[in-house]
Formats: sequence, structure tokens, C-alpha cells
Amino acid sequence: MSTGPGADSAPGHTPTTTHTPGTAKNAKNAKNSKNSMFSSLKIRNYRLFATGQAVSNTGTWMQRIAQDWLVLSLTGSASAVGITIALQFLPMMLFGLYGGVLADRLPKRPLLLCTQAAMGLTGLALGVLTLAGHVNVWHVYLAAFLLGLVTVVDNPARQTFVSEMVGKDQVANAVSLNSANFQSARLVGPAIAGVLITAVGSGWAFLLNGLSFAAPLAALMLMRTLELHQVEVQPRAKGQLREGLRYVAGRPELIWPIVLVGFIGTFGFNFPIWLSAFVSKVFHGDAGTYGLFNTLIAAGSLVGALLAARRGLSRLRLLVAAAVLFSVLLLVTAFAPSFWLFAALLVPIGVFGLTVNVTANSSVQMATDPEMRGRVMALFMMVFTGGTPIGAPLVGWVTDTYGARIGMAAGGAVSLAAAVAIGLVLSRIGNLRLSVNRHGVTFVPSDRRRQLATAA
Repeated sequence: MSTGPGADSAPGHTPTTTHTPGTAKNAKNAKNSKNSMFSSLKIRNYRLFATGQAVSNTGTWMQRIAQDWLVLSLTGSASAVGITIALQFLPMMLFGLYGGVLADRLPKRPLLLCTQAAMGLTGLALGVLTLAGHVNVWHVYLAAFLLGLVTVVDNPARQTFVSEMVGKDQVANAVSLNSANFQSARLVGPAIAGVLITAVGSGWAFLLNGLSFAAPLAALMLMRTLELHQVEVQPRAKGQLREGLRYVAGRPELIWPIVLVGFIGTFGFNFPIWLSAFVSKVFHGDAGTYGLFNTLIAAGSLVGALLAARRGLSRLRLLVAAAVLFSVLLLVTAFAPSFWLFAALLVPIGVFGLTVNVTANSSVQMATDPEMRGRVMALFMMVFTGGTPIGAPLVGWVTDTYGARIGMAAGGAVSLAAAVAIGLVLSRIGNLRLSVNRHGVTFVPSDRRRQLATAA
């Protein structure tokens, strides 16, 4: 494991695997192409998984855009959009750790078959209500909350299932490709949603999202179970939740990245609120404009994900630097004077926002022992998305009261303060000091700084 900031995030203990010809072949392929940007796709099970997720992710982004725009159309309030987002992530805040315990106790593939089917049903139900003309805002609130309940279990199971498909040597690459997959869908989904909403209304976007979950269900059923890297399922026992919390609390390489993404997720990732407010109140656009803004963020996020896949390794110093740049960009973009400058700045926001997410995710997974990974990743996702029920209504209120620009700037300011503070904490834990010389401003080990001073 990495023991300080800036160190490579090394894997934890080697997972327990079943040594079959399939797993040996996959391991050989992974080893031979370890530095390839798309090396994980050489593994058949992961290739099936990625294909299914690409389809359902496109549907998910269609529903997100349609959901935000429908709530805004029904209420005319950015706060109502914030409440919808809060309800979707409230279950993660309340029950996220229990979802991680279940993910460690139960086989991942059958568990994902259940959760993916349930998520598809929520989309179908909302689509039918909307197309029938009976949808009210409380229906959207309820659907968001039910989707959040399913996500409590689905998220840690899906996150940890990656290591079972690809093995520990390819975890960082597969996590990055998952993000690239998600962001590629983000390029397509909002554009399709914008066309559908304008042409025939939000109902078809919801309906198509529900149907899209047939793809990941088919992919899971077609997998070769003998080629999975089997991780021992943890038996039911008392104190497993507390055990997971103690495990994280005793490891700085886990707890501080989790704290940082908690602040960024709570205050910095409120784009549905900010973008819908900028579209309706600042630039006076329509659903197509909202889809364009989301597509631009997605383009930047896709670039960030592909760069992360190429790097392979995750460094804590990269995490802090990306968080600082992301926060500064939020502040600058909030006061962009023109439509096209605002739109252009959304691309680098996507790059650095995704870099924060992927770097934190992969470094935490790789520094965690396999038998604890479900609980740790549940805590990661609970902190990253579970703060939304607090942050989204607050940011929505600030945005409604003081305007879109102040709302976005406030989120950037809080995120920047957290990134700087945690960067200083990590540098202190790692015994690093700030060095200013002709090469620029860098962090160096304290003993190295003293050597430089003596030599000078």
C-alpha cells in the first residue's frame, strides 16, 4: 500500500483467486498489455460488461437530463431540481455502509442481476406515468428516491465486481475505462434527450432508459464464471460495519482521499442545478442548450478518463492538484461574461472533475484488501454522493436566492478550500515541504530540502 501523499497507490493483499485456464489466460493478457490504454478490454468478461454498461449508461444520461428538465418545467425552481437530486442520493447517505456490507457478503454477479433489473423498472414506471400525462413532481421525487435505494447496493457491488473481472493488475485501467464508458454515454445521452424532449416530451427518454437495462442484464448472463477472479465471500458476522470504519480510519492513504471527494461531491458536483439555472435565467435557452452544456462537460470528462487509463497509476498528489484546478475553474466559469466562453470552460471542468473521481476511486480500490473492498468502496461512494442531500438543496437555495453565478462560485470556493487544506494535511503526513526554485514550486521530502539548503 502507499504510505504517504504522492506515493504510487499500490495494490493491497493479493485477492484469493481460482486458478483456472481462463483466469491464467486473462492474467497473461493483462500482464502483456499492462500499459495499454484499453488493456482491460482484452478480457472477455470485462468486454461484455463494458458493452452492456455503454447502452444502459446512455439511457441513464437520457433520464437524468429529462428528469431535471421535467422538474424545472413543472416547478420553475432550481431548488426543486436540487431536492430531486437530494432524494436520489439520500439513501446512499443513510444506508450506504450497509450496502457495502451486503456487497462483501453476497456473490456480485447475481446481486447485480437483481439491482440492474430493479433500476430498469424505475425508468419504465416513470416513462409510463409521463406518457400517460399523469406525472406530478412527487412522482419524480419518489422515482428518484427508489432509484437511490437500489443504488445503495448496486454501486459497491458494481465497483468491486471490476476487480473480479480483470484482476488486481488491471484495476486502475478498468476503473478509468468505466469512467470513459460513462462519459462517452454522457456525450450521446444528453443530445438524444434534448431531441426527444423537444420533439415528443420527456416520457420517451424515461421509457428508453428502462429498456436500456436489458443490455447489462444480457452481458451478466453471458459471462464465463470460471474466468472470474473469485474473491472469498465474507460470512455474516457481528461488527463488520465497525470493522470497515476502523480499517479506513487507520489508513491515511484511504481516509484523506475519501474526505476530499466528499467535499468535492457535496459542493462541487452540482451541475444539474447550476446548468439548468444558467440556461433558464442567464442565457435564456431551452432543453437543447441544457443538453449542449452537459455534452461539453462529458467531452472533457471523456478526455480525463482516457488520460487516466493511459497513466495506469494513481498518485495522491495528482488527486490534490486536479481538485485545486477543478475548483478554480468553477470560480472562473461562474463569472464568464459570454455564452461561448462559459460553454468552452465546461470542457476543462469535465477533464479535471473526472480526474479527481477516477484518481480517488482507483487509488482507494488498489490500497484496500479484497475482503474489505465492498465496505471501503461503499464508504467512498457514500461520502462522494451521500453528501448531495445536504449540498444540493443548499446550493439550490443559494442559486435561487443570489443567482446562478454566485451559486456556482460558492461551490467552487468551498471545494478549493477543502482541496488546499487536505493537500497540506497530506504533505505533512508524507513529511513533504514546499520548495521554490528555478524549476518551479514543488513538494520535496523534508530531508531533501535540508540537503538542498546545505548544498547551497
